[in-house]
Amino acid sequence: MSGTPSQPRPTARRDRSRLRRLLVRASVGLLILLAVLPALPGVGDAALFTLTLMLTSVAVAVNWNLTGGFTGYVDFGHAVWFGIGAYTTAILMSLQTNGPQIGWAAPPAIILGAVVAGVLAAAIGRATMRLKGPYFSIALLGTFVAVREIVRVSGGLTGGGVGLTLPPYLNRPLFYYLQLALVAGLVAFTWWLRSTRFGTALVAIREDEVGAETRGINTTRLKVTVFSFAGFSTGLFGGLWAYQNTFVDPDIAFVEVRTIDAVMGTMLGGLGTVAGPVVGTVALFWLRELLWAHLLDYHLIAQGVLLIVIVLFLPRGVVGIIDPRGTSLTALWRRWTGRGARSDEPEREP
Repeated sequence: MSGTPSQPRPTARRDRSRLRRLLVRASVGLLILLAVLPALPGVGDAALFTLTLMLTSVAVAVNWNLTGGFTGYVDFGHAVWFGIGAYTTAILMSLQTNGPQIGWAAPPAIILGAVVAGVLAAAIGRATMRLKGPYFSIALLGTFVAVREIVRVSGGLTGGGVGLTLPPYLNRPLFYYLQLALVAGLVAFTWWLRSTRFGTALVAIREDEVGAETRGINTTRLKVTVFSFAGFSTGLFGGLWAYQNTFVDPDIAFVEVRTIDAVMGTMLGGLGTVAGPVVGTVALFWLRELLWAHLLDYHLIAQGVLLIVIVLFLPRGVVGIIDPRGTSLTALWRRWTGRGARSDEPEREP
């Protein structure tokens, strides 16, 4: 009698273990496929450009998950770091006749763009990450809007609404492999970080920040550190995007949908998991391409319906079902609104 209730737990663990192995094998297979893809017949520059955009979306989502998923601080202005990295790179490489013509090479310009984004993220994070719940999210959304308008009115430096043009880049396969390597490295770093004491402390902040502080964890330092890294990494991919796109203006560098995509992709895959942002963003990217092709006038409506379905029927995401270290939307919402430090029911192992 006493052993009967405990029987499903080992079975559930074995099922999750099989699913994890399946996920690892699928990830390795996908990586191999992406590596050999440029050599396949019929894969031209247009296809590589689209795949590179997909990899950029994955990188933005993985970086957003470092704060939104690991620490529970929902950042509604995350795309600001992408825009800062893109514009810093564009300014340093600009070919505008009525703007700056510094003429830097791509590698130092992109790296400096990432550094500028990381430094600004550290400064803004130190000022805003003491805020709790929705106040932090609103502050970052305000930062996003403010920076975009500063770029728009600073025409002498940024080109204003006209934008900036960069030198053309013609070697698409090389750029694709660079992007693939960076994204793979970012995911590997996130996996390593999640298994360290630093990563465990980040999750402790998400679960119970006050409790983490009483245990001697310097929560402010940890939050600002991971927030700064996310800003640096997102700025790096923003610079790479600007170089590939060869043109930037405020309406395409600072676009709200980039943050929305990161949030939706992470939610679909699994908040606080390593593979979740990758799985969710790739699925969302190709789903959007499908919706755009067949529901041109209604694709945004369909995307909104998808978000509602995720919240109602898949609160822990696809990967979150097999990774109990993730968090559910319900638990995050309760912590975010201050209705409870934690919720045991959504965090139980399935």
